[in-house]
Amino acid sequence: MDWLKEFGISFLEHLKEHFSIGDIGEKINEAILQVQHYLVIGDYKVVLTDAVIVTWIAVGIFAVLFAVMAHKPQIKPDTKQTFVEMLVGLILSVAKSFGLRDEEARHIAPMIGTFAIMITACNTISFFGVAPPAKNIGFPIAMALCSITYVIYVSIRFVGFKGFGKMLVHPMGFMLPFKIIDILVRPVSLCLRLFGNVFGAFVFMEFLHIICPIVFPAAFGMWFDLADGILQAIIFSYLTIYYIGESVEVGHEMQEHPELFVKKKKEKKNKKNSTDTASETAAAASVE
Repeated sequence: MDWLKEFGISFLEHLKEHFSIGDIGEKINEAILQVQHYLVIGDYKVVLTDAVIVTWIAVGIFAVLFAVMAHKPQIKPDTKQTFVEMLVGLILSVAKSFGLRDEEARHIAPMIGTFAIMITACNTISFFGVAPPAKNIGFPIAMALCSITYVIYVSIRFVGFKGFGKMLVHPMGFMLPFKIIDILVRPVSLCLRLFGNVFGAFVFMEFLHIICPIVFPAAFGMWFDLADGILQAIIFSYLTIYYIGESVEVGHEMQEHPELFVKKKKEKKNKKNSTDTASETAAAASVE
């Protein structure tokens, strides 16, 4: 029975080591540090962080999952097809609520869905004990830049350069610098919101894993790893649609009611002419 005694002692030692708290700061610091790998291509080395690798894995899994769910749509949809159609319908309804036309909503739906799926996949993978890519600030920055670039592109596509430019100076010309600042601040807001929430949740879950590795992580992980991860994807996608709707609103108004903008120009011109006439009359009177 000596082997059983040795096994019991070894098991208790490992269990004690597993539950020992130790230096919490050092353990959390090790968790948030970026792991780097190198992909050698000839004489070149390409840096691959853990965020890049996890992103590939997470997005690959979700891509296969949605491909299976949306494969061979049927007239009488099953549960999987109904779920996918519900998500597409939700994106379309939100886009239309922000003033986008039906064809415009259908145009942006694939890209908005891609943002939502990618962020959801990368955030929820932490539920399986894998560090989410968004804890690396590079991931939120890349997503935010992609989002704002797409917003500008589709806005110009929908209302043209004239409509987009009119939005920058609406309702008055002095709004131009403020509108430009707003466009520059938007990706910063998207980036910090995504990074702050995911990074904070990751650090909190690591803390729970250290002080109580069995009970609390499983309970809190349902929110911080799953629910919060999905929520951040929804917020990111929602704000992207909102920015598009806000950017094309003035352009749509120009397309539907061009006489309003022509009228404003004429009123300004008439006002200027009347002012000039009044000035000339006053000058002539003073000479007499």
